[in-house]
Formats: sequence, C-alpha cells, structure tokens
Amino acid sequence: MRVEVSVDGGERELRSLYVWLRQDPAVRRGAQVALTQAPSAPDQMGTLADVLQLVTDNAWSAASFALALSTWRQTRPGRRSITVQRGATTVTVENGSEEELNRLIEALERSDGDDGGAEAQEV
Repeated sequence: MRVEVSVDGGERELRSLYVWLRQDPAVRRGAQVALTQAPSAPDQMGTLADVLQLVTDNAWSAASFALALSTWRQTRPGRRSITVQRGATTVTVENGSEEELNRLIEALERSDGDDGGAEAQEV
C-alpha cells in the first residue's frame, strides 16, 4: 500500500515530519518513508520535496501511524494541517481530534482502490 502525506507550512515542516516518522519505531517497522516530488502542472516547477511517501508492508499499523502524525503535529507551532492520501481517498487532519484520527485510521485500513505497491522513491 502506498500512502502520501503533505503538510501545510512548506518543505521545512515536511522534512521535520519525515525525520519524526523515520525515528518512530512503529512506523519504521512497517513502512518505508521517503521524501518525493509530487507531479506538477506543465507550467509549474515543483520543489525539491513536496510529499512524504510511505510504502507499507504486512507489519503496517494505521493506528500507530496516526498516533505518530498526531504527536508530531502537537509539537509544531501553529498545529499544521496534515493531508493523507491513499489511492482516491484523502483525509485532512485539521485539529487532531479523536474523530479526525479515527477517520484517518479507517481510511488507511480500507482496502479499496489501486494505491500501488512500488517501493518509495527518495528525492
């Protein structure tokens, strides 16, 4: 399963989340985490790193991932919103409420749609 994560606040915030997730044993155990460049429109230039990409395996725990995102978000000034996409499903965590995190976990645990299975590609 492939999951893409973006954060408002620019590349600095995205890199902070990247480091946080790479240091989290539960996330690291079940997913490859990489910074990737999202496809840009033909008339736009992309930045060095636009999204985080996680490619998960059987040890994946959506709940552990959601907890890691929530914990990272609480450490950031301004409580950045986080958008998580899996296939055609997108969930945005705005306030970090229990309802939002449960919605995120449910979306990640659903096995619908083609979300790819290739390895994460570093930028």
